[in-house]
Parts: sequence; C-alpha cells; structure tokens
Amino acid sequence: MDNINLQTKKIFLYARKSTDEPERQVLSIEAQMFELREFAKKERLNIVREFVESKTAKEPGREIFNEMVACIEKNEAEGILAWHPDRLARNSIDGGRIIYLVDTGKITTLKFPTFWFDPTPQGKFMLSIAFGQSKYYVDNLSENIKRGIRQKLRNGIWPAWAPLGYVNDKNARCIAVDKEKAKYIKRAFEMYATGEYPLAQIRKIINSLGLVGKKGKMLSVSNYQYMLKNKIYYGMIEYNGELYDGKHEPIITKKLFDSVQEVMANKSKPKSPKLKPYVYRGFFRCGECGCFITTETQKGHNYLRCTKRKNPCPQRYAREDAITSQIREEIKKVSLSSAWANASINYFENEKMKIAQAESSFAQKARDELVEIETKLDRLLDLQLDGNLSQAEYTVKKYKLILAKKDLEEKIHLFGRKSNNRFELMIAFLKEANQAEKYAQQENPERIRDFLKKIGSNFRIADRTLACDFKNPFKILAEAEPRLWRGEATIAQNPNFENWRKGRDSNSR
Repeated sequence: MDNINLQTKKIFLYARKSTDEPERQVLSIEAQMFELREFAKKERLNIVREFVESKTAKEPGREIFNEMVACIEKNEAEGILAWHPDRLARNSIDGGRIIYLVDTGKITTLKFPTFWFDPTPQGKFMLSIAFGQSKYYVDNLSENIKRGIRQKLRNGIWPAWAPLGYVNDKNARCIAVDKEKAKYIKRAFEMYATGEYPLAQIRKIINSLGLVGKKGKMLSVSNYQYMLKNKIYYGMIEYNGELYDGKHEPIITKKLFDSVQEVMANKSKPKSPKLKPYVYRGFFRCGECGCFITTETQKGHNYLRCTKRKNPCPQRYAREDAITSQIREEIKKVSLSSAWANASINYFENEKMKIAQAESSFAQKARDELVEIETKLDRLLDLQLDGNLSQAEYTVKKYKLILAKKDLEEKIHLFGRKSNNRFELMIAFLKEANQAEKYAQQENPERIRDFLKKIGSNFRIADRTLACDFKNPFKILAEAEPRLWRGEATIAQNPNFENWRKGRDSNSR
C-alpha cells in the first residue's frame, strides 16, 4: 500500500557535491545519481524531475536548490529523494526551510538510501538532528582548518599554494624559492624601482624572458601590479590584514620593495628611452625667461635657442660647438690632481677603518634591540591570549613591532656594507674628479654632457654663455683656488681641506 502511495506522489531527485568538500566518503554526483535511480526503482518512486548541483551547502543561496524548493511550494512535487540529509542542507536556513515545508504539509515524503525519515514528530526531530550534525561538521571542519592556518602563520609558514616565484616543498612543508622564476621577479622589481618603465613594458620584457604563471599562462599587467605589491617577496606574510614574519627565503630586500611602493604611490611617469636627434635638446633652460632651449640646424651648423613659449625673449642663438667648449671649461674646474687624489684616498681609507671599529658597537646595539622586539612580541601574544588585549589592539601593536623587526634585520644584514658605503662613494668621487681633465678632452659630446649632468644642475644659457650650479662635493672643487687642487700647493697648505672633510658624506651621485 505504501509503495502504491509513493508511486502516485510526485518526487524530485536532488544530487549535490561541491569541489570544496574534503570528505572522500561522499559519493560523486554520477555515483549518487546511479544509486538514487536504483533506489527509486526498488522503492517504486515516481521521480518527475532531477536536480543536480555542484555547489557547497555551507551557506544559503544555491540557485538549483532554491529552484527546487520554489517548485515544491508551487505543489509541483510532494517529496524529495537525496542520498543523505547533508546533501540538502549544511546550514541552518536551508535546513529550516525543509523542516518548515514538512510542517506545512508541502513535503510529505523525504527519502534517503542512508537515512530513515517519517513525517512524524519523531521523524522531524531526527531530521533536525541530521541537519544539525551536518552543520556541526562543517563548522568544526572550518574551525580546524582556520586553527591550522593560524598555527602555520605563527610559525612563519605560508598556508596556501605557493605564490609565483616559490614552490611548495612537501618535505619541509613550506615554500622554497623557484630559482628560475625568482630572478625574473627580482628583475621586474628592479626595473619598476627606476621609475623608467611602465607596467606594460615590464610585462612585455619579463614575459619575453620566460616568466609564466600557473599552467604556463602568460602574465597580465594586473598580475605584475599585484606581484609588485606583494610583501611575501621580501620575507613577510600578509594574511587577512595581519602581518607575519615569514621563515621563507626572500627574493628581494625590503629597501627595494619600499622603493617600488614609492614609485607606485607617486604615479611617476616612466621615461621612454628615445634617442634625441640633438645632444642638448631639453638639457638647458633660458637664463632670462626660463623656457627650454631647443636645437635646430642652419647652414650645416647646430644652434641652440630659447623656445620663447612664455613671452617674447631677446636672447640670441648660440652655436652648439661654442657651448660644448664652455662645458669643457666647466668640467676642468672640478679637475683634481693625482697627488691630491691619492693623498685624499689614503686619508679616507684610514678614516673608514677607524669608523668601522667604532660602529661595531652600534651593530651590537641593533642586535640587542632585535632581541628586545622578540621579547615584546612574546609578551604581546601572552596579553592577547590572556584576554588583556583585544584582537584589534594586538594586530595594530604587532604590525608596528613586525615592521621594526624587519627593518632591524635588514640593517644588521647590510651593516658591513653600509658602514663603508659613504667612504666608497667619496673615494669614487676622488677618482672621478681626477679623471675630469680627460672627460673635458673627450670628442664625444654625449659623454661630455653626461659628465656635466653628473657634477652639476640647473643648466642655463644667457647671452651665449653657459651657467650651472655644481653639486657637492664638486662645488668645493669648483669654488676653490685652482692651484690648491691642481698640485701647486700641498695638502697641508690647502685652506679648503677642512671644509671638504666636513662634507665628505656627500653623495657624488
């Protein structure tokens, strides 16, 4: 009798399995369909329509499930056939909808090969427990996964698939540098940090070198933009708005990363490396009105003239070769004799040794500060775990300490090179100044122009005369009495030596 009644009732078949379900025991959709159809034949169920869905039931909003429920509310069917109640619902809203339809008589039959149901108080109670167990399983599984992720992050381990430039090391259970792709990623950061390359050009160059994404796909401009903002490449992990100190090997330094962010923030417009037809076009400004000086050719000679874009300007043309001769004379002003250069280099080498010894104590102080920050982080975590600090306060304070720790680590790592860097720059300047005379005698006007740009700024022409402002420390050489720098006086007789010593930290570049 029951079988006859079931044959007269219209029943929907519903099968579901989502890709995010880790349960191996859950049958595939194909297997569910086969088992449910066999079960329907055995039980003589009158299936009028089949609903198949590949979507998680953790949250409400499944389109096909909602469509099936809407059809039941329209009395197009009186029951549902599914493999188990957890196929119908794993959240309280969808589970409640099914039970409410049973309460209102819209659903009179629920059939499961693995679960018994009868529309009685006891049956509805057992169905509620089944839905509750399904929800408990999902919630517990989610919490376990989150707990595992949090533990990985605390240990400095990236908790997901390795980002571009890294690979998942199954043995070490962390990410390791992909040597082949890492060099291209580092090159992309270095190129962008110069401010001379737009993202589209970087993409074209780096892609042509062989950098590809997952499954060999070519990277887009947005991929490069995301990559250049990703802190993981300098050793940090940013997850859900919180920063963690990663244990993986960084591909770039924090200094390079910060340079890239500064360029990106300022929206600097990269300069196209276009060759100009004239050596000095766009290099000088008019000394009277401030407009750019342009170049044009008349009767086989190049002439420099004011563009006069602001107001009428009375300045006359100047021959390009005459200006080149004046540049040579300006360069000679910063020429340093070999005797002076060698004596000064020896002096700075000795100073470098003295300061290196003094700065070793500073390096130790930085290491002590690093230990102090580690202690503060441990105390901060204890306060948060004991409930004396809110999650928001903990995140803010931890963020500041993590950044301070990373800065100190980089300072310690680069300390030896940084302590000597200023002396190396000064020694390089001395050697360059010693070669100024040779630069002035160059026949190549581009090299003469580039050296002038290195030693000076604010280049202008007025009344066919070149003028510029020398950069430190070249300015000291240019303003001093020539004989004092050219070997006509000894170092001890030079009144400018003390001033030069005070300015020895100037960056000649």
